Amino acid sequence: MNIFVIEDDPTHLKLARSVLTAAGHTVSDAERAEQALSAIKRDKPDIILLDLHLPDIDGLELTRKLKADPETRPIPIVAVTSYYEQYKMKDALAAGCEAYVIKPIDTRELSQVISDVAGIPQ
Repeated sequence: MNIFVIEDDPTHLKLARSVLTAAGHTVSDAERAEQALSAIKRDKPDIILLDLHLPDIDGLELTRKLKADPETRPIPIVAVTSYYEQYKMKDALAAGCEAYVIKPIDTRELSQVISDVAGIPQ
């Protein structure tokens, strides 16, 4: 499965990449929302793993843009955040995310969430 990770923190990106590639997924990434938009339209990943706290456009706004576009609407989005007081689960789900994970990422939980969103039994 091709997973696109949008994460501006190099440590969190490295962890997500390691967990996902160890599970057999192909991983592409971007550090900024604007950079991610064009890559997602071009590559059409199977799932997007999206940090909600980004430097240019926050993840909720990026989710709304992706879900408003017929080309990218079907791609499931997993929201990830350290700022759970600012970015609440209900807001992420209302914006169009299919799942919500709080950092620090539990590696087993991330694998399970990806499987659940993709509809893959574990």
